[in-house]
Amino acid sequence: MTTLQGIGRAAGVLLHPTSLPSGKLDADAFRWLDWLAEAGFRVWQMLPLGVPLVGLSPYQCASAFAVNPGLFAEPLTPSPSPSRGEGSKTSFSLDSLSPSPLEGEGLGVRGKNFDLWYDNQKHWVEDYALFMVLKQQFHGQEWHEWPAAFRSRDPEALFRLRGEQAEALAIIIHEQYTCWQQWQTLRGYAQARGVYLFGDMPIFVAYDSADVWANPQRFLLDATGAPTFVTGVPPDYFSETGQRWGNPHYNWATMQAENFLWWKQRLQYHFEFFDLVRLDHFRGLAASWMIPSTEQTAINGFWQDVPGDAMLASIQADMGKIPLVAEDLGIITPDVTALRNKYGLPGMSVLQFAFDHFEDNPHKPQNVRENTVYYTGTHDNDTLLGWFLNLDEGMQQHVMRILGITEPEQLTDTMLATILASPALLAVIPWQDLLRLGTEARMNIPGTVEGNWQWRFAWNDVPAGLASQLHNKLQGHQRNERASEPDTTR
Repeated sequence: MTTLQGIGRAAGVLLHPTSLPSGKLDADAFRWLDWLAEAGFRVWQMLPLGVPLVGLSPYQCASAFAVNPGLFAEPLTPSPSPSRGEGSKTSFSLDSLSPSPLEGEGLGVRGKNFDLWYDNQKHWVEDYALFMVLKQQFHGQEWHEWPAAFRSRDPEALFRLRGEQAEALAIIIHEQYTCWQQWQTLRGYAQARGVYLFGDMPIFVAYDSADVWANPQRFLLDATGAPTFVTGVPPDYFSETGQRWGNPHYNWATMQAENFLWWKQRLQYHFEFFDLVRLDHFRGLAASWMIPSTEQTAINGFWQDVPGDAMLASIQADMGKIPLVAEDLGIITPDVTALRNKYGLPGMSVLQFAFDHFEDNPHKPQNVRENTVYYTGTHDNDTLLGWFLNLDEGMQQHVMRILGITEPEQLTDTMLATILASPALLAVIPWQDLLRLGTEARMNIPGTVEGNWQWRFAWNDVPAGLASQLHNKLQGHQRNERASEPDTTR
């Protein structure tokens, strides 16, 4: 597996697949990889690929393992274009990457490939298929509202269901296999173009998920299956009532008794998709904010220690040095930093957060460490242009003084140059910032439900010559040279 140190000094772009012009991993994804390679970017970062439960949020999904089939169009196999100028298209043949879900899997190489994948993934994919069939059968109701026999996974009821819904279950399972198979083609193409894929893994899972329904012993639930405590963060400068996320907490005693098997399986499957994985809310591996489920806000919670050290030690013993990036934004206590440093995990810094009066602010360029991913902003931030225009005049002047600029038009170039010049091994820029877009292109506003996760770009939004301009800029900061030796561990 490839660590941040293995990639070396590089730059990447943050763009979720739903923001591609088609909103899917189709020809646009291969064309996007061509563009990244042409511009000298060596990392493509995206958000989680899971199946959204409500709305479009990729952070509340039906499974910690399943991939959203809605991200994929018809299977496509790339074939090289004769030329790859600015905005040129990659040509494709519509050769199917797999047979239809119920045909041909018992014969030949494809059948063997499916059998191997299925043997490795049946620990989750069977339960996921059952969960999705029951969700459809009960018109989208949450699992705790299903009839008691299905809610409690009565063996006889599930046996009958498997017989009655055999075809529907097979379709869902093969659909997941096809997603995995198509992704391997995309990943192979990325590797050939010298681009690493950087994914995102939420630390918690949704209550209404196959994971909680199938393995309630791994979560803090009462006798009826309802959560006893839910996740969130305490009140702070940004929110006087804190944030109540509502995910169930893990039963860490059970997780530890299983030697963290579920976590290892989850990470192993993520690394079949990605070269790097960001672990969202990393501080939750040191301690979690426990909110009684009866509380409507996050105010009346308490911190509970978590055996994250034991978990990371066990994972490292089994898997070696894992290519995780710790999302360590917000108020981070010394124990969280110590845990991250103990396992050599890169952290994150965000330049938009650098403009306060505290000299020890970890987002200020002078405080950024080498083992860091440095961003202009993340998917939760406004775009650079939107952020700056929404500051009051006094703060705008302060930002410009700090950056050493005299005109607002210099903001984007200067902030890009700041993160590119930093010691951080990886500098990541949201695609909206490279296109110099405003608030209308923002991906997500935390704490809101409507209007998020919907932004897409169009190919004609990409200025002619942008790739060559950025290539020169990255080269000037020694960020677009491919590794001297090919990575053979991907």
